Amino acid sequence: MLSLKTDQQIADELFGELDELIADNRKDDELEIFPMIEWELVNNGVITEQNLIAAYSKIADIEILDDDELDGIDKYDGVTFDYLQEKALIPLSWEEGEVVLALSSPYAIGEIMHQWLSHFDSEVTIKLARRSVIERKITEVYQGDLDSFGLDGGNEESLRDLAKEAPIVRLVNDVMARAAEMGASDIHVEPSEAELVIRYRVDGVLVTAFTPPLSQFSAIASRLKLIGGLNITERRVPQDGRIELNIGKTQLDVRMSTLPGMHGESIVMRLLQKNAANFTLENIGMASDMCVKYRKLIKRPHGLLLVVGPTGSGKTTTLYCVLNILNSGTEKIITVEDPVEYQVGGITQVQVKASIGLTFAAGLRSIVRQDPDIILVGEIRDKETADISINAALTGHLVLSTLHTNDAAGAVSRLQDMGVENFLIASSLVAVLSQRLVRKICPSCNGESRMTFTSLEAVEDEPKSCKMCGSTGYKGRLGVYELLVVSETVRHAIIENKDSAEIAKLAIADGMKTIRDDGLRKVTEGKTTEEEVARVCMQNFED
Repeated sequence: MLSLKTDQQIADELFGELDELIADNRKDDELEIFPMIEWELVNNGVITEQNLIAAYSKIADIEILDDDELDGIDKYDGVTFDYLQEKALIPLSWEEGEVVLALSSPYAIGEIMHQWLSHFDSEVTIKLARRSVIERKITEVYQGDLDSFGLDGGNEESLRDLAKEAPIVRLVNDVMARAAEMGASDIHVEPSEAELVIRYRVDGVLVTAFTPPLSQFSAIASRLKLIGGLNITERRVPQDGRIELNIGKTQLDVRMSTLPGMHGESIVMRLLQKNAANFTLENIGMASDMCVKYRKLIKRPHGLLLVVGPTGSGKTTTLYCVLNILNSGTEKIITVEDPVEYQVGGITQVQVKASIGLTFAAGLRSIVRQDPDIILVGEIRDKETADISINAALTGHLVLSTLHTNDAAGAVSRLQDMGVENFLIASSLVAVLSQRLVRKICPSCNGESRMTFTSLEAVEDEPKSCKMCGSTGYKGRLGVYELLVVSETVRHAIIENKDSAEIAKLAIADGMKTIRDDGLRKVTEGKTTEEEVARVCMQNFED
């Protein structure tokens, strides 16, 4: 028999169940607003959906559904998409006088049961499921046959009709919803001569999600171009677009890029969760001792601070963490970026548009006339941008930027290769933070499920599986870092034109810990594995 409890009783008991997991985030007034805070904890990675749903189940004595038990759901007339999305519930079955509902939380169960009894004369059986799965199914089943993005005319009619066919709309909506649910950073739509593959980049690794019939590619591409604001009849040149989506309660900013290929256009979409701008240096993985040192550096009134690493290593996220710290309202902060990935209140953000002559260098020239205190340059790509950035750093501005180099010391060589004089580098450069991203050990299976992928032996053993991480053994990522502070020793080495290897040795002698050192510390702390650190650092542990 379902035990109905008040929302406050559920909140009281849930707070106790999750007390140990959220001890570091607890506040005196948290109990009063706990129904909201619990999902903030999930979104910020403090607890998992599995933690939360297990606590709900224990408190309310309600059965938990496996994700695959929500497959094959039918659409039922009489309930609307808006209602289901608002309540985060979906009917699993609905026969005369009885309905089985999957809910994401036990709050307001009494109200929901009363609504279904009074409006549909149906007794209700309640079951629990993960909210991300329920929201995806609501979108797939109830919004899938709608033109949910509010498109209007102006394109080739046949392609428009093709893109609005219900199966294609459902498929594209499901692609987006599953990507959000899995925490994917990118979606790749890749046609080849024989097949069409849709892959997600999850925690830095590509995984195949869908293999629709190749015959559907034209319709899928047209649908994506329509919602991205692109010309659906243009297939000869690359195009760039942007989509703003709401998947349940998750807001996504999607950047779309098309590239003509031999067998059709490759379409890649980068998913930017708008709440990602709330990251802090601590929760992206920076050790406490390095945080203290780095916070002192970014409070300098002037100078050049660089964040370096390969594409996709989290440099932009780190810079936004810095902006969140510096954005006190007492200083003028201006950024020039390509693209503007996260919008931050209180900061003037400039989008680079090379097609009209608004390059990094052109934007910077205008920025320095805007009386800024802090300037963020998305990337230093050429000598002109480097010269303006360094001159700004030497004339009383704090300049933040990124470079593509393999290590911290390599930033000096990269600036030298651009033609910047050694004395200017030595005079302006304050510090260089080099970083990579490693996958975190899955908290649900403790990394044990990854053995099913790494071992080809013992096939007779029962294979381990984990739904939280997809049996990869990893869930989420965190940074590994090295921080090179430009000391007097390093400054003299730059002026004397020492190579990056010599500069690195001097920095290590001054106390710098390498990325590998930081990675090994995180291995010791049980946060990641040696294999992960070796993978991202391109090193082994035998040298």
